[in-house]
Amino acid sequence: MLTKDTFSTGNEDFKNSYFKNNEKELLDLVENGQHPKALFIGCADSRVVPSLMTGTAPGDLFILRNVGNFVAPYDPDTLLHASAPGIEYAVTALKVSEIIICGHTHCGAIHSLFTEIDNPSLIHTKNWLSLGKKAKHFAVLALGKDAEEEKLLRLTEKLSVVSQIENLLTYPDVKKGLEKDTLHIHGWIYDIESGEIEYYDPGEGVFKSLSTLAKGDKND
Repeated sequence: MLTKDTFSTGNEDFKNSYFKNNEKELLDLVENGQHPKALFIGCADSRVVPSLMTGTAPGDLFILRNVGNFVAPYDPDTLLHASAPGIEYAVTALKVSEIIICGHTHCGAIHSLFTEIDNPSLIHTKNWLSLGKKAKHFAVLALGKDAEEEKLLRLTEKLSVVSQIENLLTYPDVKKGLEKDTLHIHGWIYDIESGEIEYYDPGEGVFKSLSTLAKGDKND
C-alpha cells in the first residue's frame, strides 16, 4: 500500500543514491536546459514506464502520456486537448529528431472501445476514446465481430498505433520535418507480459521485434 511515507522514503533514497551518483549530469540539464532527442507518446497506464523499458536517462525523452496513447488530429479551432501542446513544443521548440508512439498490450483504453460507457462522470473519457474507433473498426473488419476477444484486442492495439501515426501527420511541422528528413516517426507496441517491444514496419505493414534492429534490420 502506498502512503505519504512511501513517497517520502522513496525521495530520500533517490536524493541519496541516484541523484547523488548522477549529480553532474542532472545539474548540467539545469545549467544548459533539456535537449531530448525523442518525443515519446505513451499510455498513462502505470505498468508502462518509458525510461525503464528503454534504458534512457533524464533528459533523453520528452514524454507525453495520456489514456490510450492517442493523438488528436491537428485542429487550430480546438485548442484545448492533451496531445497538441506536447507535440508542438517537442517538434518546434525542442526540435526532437524522433517521435515514438508507443501502445501496449492489455490496454484498458482499447478494451473500453468494446464496452458501453454510460457513466456521466466519464464524459471526457468517452469523448477521448473516439480517437480509437478507427482502429476498432478495421480490427473487426479483419477478424470479424465474433473473433476471439484477445486476438481482437491485440490487433486493435496495434492498429491504433498506426492510426495515431496518421493523426500525427496532420500536424504541419511534423509533416515538414518528415519531408526534410529531420524528423522520424516510430510506432511501437510494448508487451507488458514479456517486456518485448515491437516496431511497425510501414514497408511491410507488420510489427517486428525491436531486438532485430540490433541485429542489422534498420528499416523501422
